Amino acid sequence: MGSRDDEERERRRQQIIDGALAVFSARGFDKATNQDIAEAAGIGSPGLIYHYFESKADLLRHVVAARSPSLQSVLAVDGLMALPPRDALTLIGSTFLNAMIDPVNLRLFRVIIGEALRNPAMAEAWHRSSSAPVRTALVRYLDSRVRSGELRQVDPVAAADCFLGPFVIYVLSTEVFGRPNPLRLDAHTMVATTVAIFLQGLEAA
Repeated sequence: MGSRDDEERERRRQQIIDGALAVFSARGFDKATNQDIAEAAGIGSPGLIYHYFESKADLLRHVVAARSPSLQSVLAVDGLMALPPRDALTLIGSTFLNAMIDPVNLRLFRVIIGEALRNPAMAEAWHRSSSAPVRTALVRYLDSRVRSGELRQVDPVAAADCFLGPFVIYVLSTEVFGRPNPLRLDAHTMVATTVAIFLQGLEAA
């Protein structure tokens, strides 16, 4: 009986998370009400939300954790370390960018941008769940290649930020702020160009 109860609780919890994502995306965090979330989740009472989450802010944190791109499995350190730089950077860049432009993740990213200045903890939760795993894997990879002499001497932390930065700008400008893209720059071209420029500066002579 306990197992069935646990399954039902998890199902209801996920309903609330999915409903909250829809409402936060459509109305923003501040304007979203518990009534809106309860209706979107298909649960009877707004008060039921507090059986699963401490507050609306706590619910948003769980939405972030549930919907942030899970990249650790794709960027498993052991597999990544075996790849040559061009292949490793292409994997990291394409995984990171494709996760960011996923439609559901974009909706959540817009909510986080609106909430980040008022609630730095929310921005930190997004960072821990999304960009931090990629950045950590990239720093470790670059450090190993610098130590081996395959790449020029450079601070791997700074280099990682230089590599990931263009992808964040791409998403912000084309997907969040709606900058016209007359050349129709696609994700594949963005990754290939970033990798080429990055390696041109770092590959040892």
